[in-house]
This record gives sequence, C-alpha cells and structure tokens, in this order.
Amino acid sequence: MPRRPRITHPDLTQHIVQRGNNRGLCFFADEDRRTYLGALREAAMRNVCLVHAFVLMSNHVHLLVTPGEEGAVAATMQSLGRKFVRHVNDTHGRSGTLWEGRYHSTPVYGLGHTLACYRYIEENPVRARMVGTAGEWPWSSHIANATGLPDGLLTPHAAFLGLGDEDRRRGENYARLFDRPLPAHVVDEIRFCLRRREPFGKPPANDRLTEESDPSC
Repeated sequence: MPRRPRITHPDLTQHIVQRGNNRGLCFFADEDRRTYLGALREAAMRNVCLVHAFVLMSNHVHLLVTPGEEGAVAATMQSLGRKFVRHVNDTHGRSGTLWEGRYHSTPVYGLGHTLACYRYIEENPVRARMVGTAGEWPWSSHIANATGLPDGLLTPHAAFLGLGDEDRRRGENYARLFDRPLPAHVVDEIRFCLRRREPFGKPPANDRLTEESDPSC
C-alpha cells in the first residue's frame, strides 16, 4: 500500500516518531541525549516550531509539536537530524546513517486527543517497563509538564493550558492524568494513526489540509 502524503499546515499539531536505523540505538550515552535536546531547542526556535512534549527512548524519539509556518516541521527535523548525526558519528567513531529514512508523523485534532498524545508520549518508558512511573524517566517532558516549571524547550499547548489558571495548578492537574495508564484502545488508535498517517481526532469540516509528499522529509 503506498504511503500517504504528510498532512500539514501552520498551527496543525503533529505527533512525530523517529526511529533508529533498523531499530538500532540512536543514543549511546546521556551526553547524546543532552546534545539532542539542545539541538532540538535550537532547530525548533530557528524554524518556528513549538515543542509541547517529548520522550527520548533508546532507539526512537517521540515529539508533539506545532509548526508556526509552512514547512517548519520538516525544516526542524532536517536541521536536528544533521546536527545530531554529526555529533554521534564524531563522538562515537561511527559513520553512516543513524535514523530510518523518514520520520513518521500524524496530525492531531481536538484538545482531548492532544492531551492523549501528551500522555502516550510520556508514558512510553512505563509501557516499555523501563520505569514504574512517567516521572522516573529523566529524558522526557513529563517532569517539566507535571511541575509547571519552564525548561527552555517546551511551549504549552492550548489543551495543556486548559488544565488550570496558573502553572502550579495546571501541573498538578496534569500529573493526576497519569494516576491511571492511557486506555489500551487509545494507545492502539494512536499507533494505527502513526502507521497510516491518519489524523488522530476528527478534522474540522472546513479545515484546509496541505499534503506534503517530499520523500526526503
């Protein structure tokens, strides 16, 4: 079945997954993760791409982002990829590709679906049985989101802002969402949407979608 073109336009939130080549490691040390986050911050700022949530696993990355202009997501991922691959190859004496050829992405519609993506992303280490709770994994956005403290990378989505009228209360209400895991049927739906590039949530009837078919993205 041919791969669906990417659906993207400014202000349309995207759930992105990028995996290591052949499902291999993409982070070999904590310094790699710090470098990745620094490169993500730089690329996102330069390309007007807001980052809402992230998790760095051993062989893949999840991001929840909203582009501020046309092409911002692709430009951010390309810039980030070039800088990080150069760091890994230079630091660890390797060569060749690090990532799969293309990142996976799906548009996200609706405040409830957006919060579900926040949770899906930050619960990844728990589902992988690497930690017992989302807050135990240091390489995700969960601690910053659950405390309401700024970290220099994250910009809260409108769905997150709706959880309270000030930072502390929003963080507390957000943390309570993790008292129970995301329902299995929601996890399955998000995975299906990522595989098929189907929108997660229902697009508005009058929404104008832009399709990108650039195979280099």
